[in-house]
Amino acid sequence: MTETTPTPAAPENEEAQPKQGASAEASLSPTEVAAQLKALFPALFTGMQKPLKLRIQADIQERAPGKFTKAQLSAFLRRHTGSTGYLIGLSKATHRHDLDGNPVEELSDEHRQAAKAEVKRRREMQNEREALAEQQRFNRAQLLRDYQRNKLSEANFCTLKGIDPAELPGLLELAKKEAAERPAQPEQRSDAPRRDARPPRRDGDRKPGGAPTSAPKAGRRNASR
Repeated sequence: MTETTPTPAAPENEEAQPKQGASAEASLSPTEVAAQLKALFPALFTGMQKPLKLRIQADIQERAPGKFTKAQLSAFLRRHTGSTGYLIGLSKATHRHDLDGNPVEELSDEHRQAAKAEVKRRREMQNEREALAEQQRFNRAQLLRDYQRNKLSEANFCTLKGIDPAELPGLLELAKKEAAERPAQPEQRSDAPRRDARPPRRDGDRKPGGAPTSAPKAGRRNASR
């Protein structure tokens, strides 16, 4: 899920940075910057995401002079500190960390609570999107079933369903594709044992009327003799 909404929980980029030398590569993307930072400072930028020390840009420039421009680091940090993974780590942590991965600053409760609220908001939005997508898939499947069963003309069918005739072919095609991708339901075998199946009865266990019979005791004489 791509997140573009900035969050107040990560104020790591608040300090103005000094100008960089011409040796920095202007074409580095945030992904390329991330790869280089992982190589330079693995204790901080590998593994589970840790809350960054405030004004971490100045530390990076001091430890790796001329390696990155201000714009490159700012773009990377905006994406890094705005990611859901980072916010989850921020919401559970107690300290911020330096470039060597050491805890150096106590994390404020304000930032921690803001991160929790943002994570909750994103999860709710994701759940809403998934519920909407599932409802739309269901509607398309129902539309396909109705179309295959109906005896109306295509124009009348679209009028009945309130659909633009130009959109119908695309909706039906998508519904067919989704039906083909849907996992097949396992068929119930006719010879599969039933849940309430009982062991077979032995001859003589029950009388024809359903009452159980008693097995004859050894040595018992016939009453008629």
